[in-house]
Amino acid sequence: MSPKAMDRVAWVGEALKRRGWRLAVAESCTGGLLGHRLTNVPGSSAYFLGGVIAYWNEIKTRLLNVREETLARFGAISPQAAQEMAEGVRRLFQADLALAITGVAGPDPEEGKPPGEIYVALAGPQGIQVRRVTGGSDRQENKARAVEAALELLETALEEPAEA
Repeated sequence: MSPKAMDRVAWVGEALKRRGWRLAVAESCTGGLLGHRLTNVPGSSAYFLGGVIAYWNEIKTRLLNVREETLARFGAISPQAAQEMAEGVRRLFQADLALAITGVAGPDPEEGKPPGEIYVALAGPQGIQVRRVTGGSDRQENKARAVEAALELLETALEEPAEA
């Protein structure tokens, strides 16, 4: 069944189950919304391992192994930090795939970056992908947009044939 034929979250769950893959997440600006969406699907415990809500940089470095050099050079709101968050949570949970989200939910700027500047990363067997998401000053809209971008990234990766 194609992703268009059913809810995106349910579709990615079915795709993960078919492959026998497990998923973990690391969230900053979305504060657990991605994990919430993923666990709203009955049976999600078959593929969702859990996640880390890492709002503080100290948590990003201590739990997710985001390098202090990365935070100093690029900031927590950067593609580099998103990548390291995804790789870190993948290792922490020993997951097949991991999603990470970091950014400025709004309405105020952070680290000199405007509200709605968000980075989403997916780490998996085929490597790492990072996507930039932009929004406005509406906090709830930015969080929802970030989660949708993460789910789209995951969906696209799961549409590709699995390596033998």
